[in-house]
Amino acid sequence: MHRRRRTAFLLTAAIAAAPLLTACGNDAHPGAAAVVGGERITVSQLENRVDEVRAAQREAVPDQAQYQQAIARTGGLTRDTLHSMVLDRVLERAARDAGVTVSDREVQRTRAEFEEQAGGAKALEAAWLQQYGVPPQRLDENLRLQVTAQKLAQKLGTDTSRPEFWKALSDASKELDVDLNPRYGEWDAEKSSRVDAKTPWVKDVTAVDGPPLGL
Repeated sequence: MHRRRRTAFLLTAAIAAAPLLTACGNDAHPGAAAVVGGERITVSQLENRVDEVRAAQREAVPDQAQYQQAIARTGGLTRDTLHSMVLDRVLERAARDAGVTVSDREVQRTRAEFEEQAGGAKALEAAWLQQYGVPPQRLDENLRLQVTAQKLAQKLGTDTSRPEFWKALSDASKELDVDLNPRYGEWDAEKSSRVDAKTPWVKDVTAVDGPPLGL
């Protein structure tokens, strides 16, 4: 399980470190957390995705004190979730541009391999929730992302840690003209990393002090 889980972690960890997003105002798109390729990711959709994770954490950790610790460990969940939702769309465009497709059979085969190595379906779901903040109902969706990234890297003759791979995503991001609501941060091109926007009148009410989730 370790080799594959490290691969997934490298991909998800890079969400906050890859030059995918462009910072700009969002006045033209009220109610949008981001606009990707002209399609809105609404604040409501984002909040629903965050609620899915919190509900899964609550079910997995019924003890109140442990649940609060889990929340503290994932204090940046809203921003991380938005990056993941944007990355999904960027990766889909990059894969389509490269002629890469992923079948349901490939996803299920990958899931079966992961389950065998993790010690069963429940163990895999628990690991993905704890490690990456992916609730059980989103596991197949996330595995499709992992398989797509691997196949895209192979098509490009590289791997997901190499500049050639991330350039393909950056090119796709430019095509999609990603517009990020500044309340969720901004893109620092010089540092090639996402930074929190310095807008004191904006507050992420879901943020809790503590180290962010490794997404």
